[in-house]
Amino acid sequence: METINVQKRDFNVKAKKMRRLGMVPGDVFGSFLPESISIQMEEVVARKLIRLKREGSKVMMNIDGKTIPVQIKEKSLNPVNNEILHISFQALTEDEKVNSLIHIIIINDDKVAGILEKIHLEIPYASLPEDMIDTITIDADRMKVGTVLTVGEIPELKSDKIELQIDPESIVLRVIPRKNYNPMSVEG
Repeated sequence: METINVQKRDFNVKAKKMRRLGMVPGDVFGSFLPESISIQMEEVVARKLIRLKREGSKVMMNIDGKTIPVQIKEKSLNPVNNEILHISFQALTEDEKVNSLIHIIIINDDKVAGILEKIHLEIPYASLPEDMIDTITIDADRMKVGTVLTVGEIPELKSDKIELQIDPESIVLRVIPRKNYNPMSVEG
């Protein structure tokens, strides 16, 4: 698991100026922390983190020499210039279940005979930190028209170590014929 280095936030510097100086503000919260911790990290670290990880991803965080496991809970970006405004993290404890998201990655979707409708690509669930799943990759190669894949059909989601927070009958993806494609009818 990757480790990121952060510092406790310097409140003598306003957030806007901090970002101009190449730092990104954030916070860490969790049940075992007496209160949330305001942090700051170098922008290059934050950029790498949001490029390689997603909300729900686990990382180790080094705060002033103390390392704790966390998950990325939320990130705020400026939609105009893609500036990272803030990143929130949730501290994890090994014996406490945490709510998170599994991201579905679909590969070879260009090899599908029909139109691949991607409906639920983020699966909400709860688990202990050791059982967390960041991503599940689904190979769409050789999927035929008429294929429907539900949450409950994904092998990794049949584990008794995770509690799905979505109906197992929810559709993750389906393949429809090209002639019937109407982009306005896509669910999700």
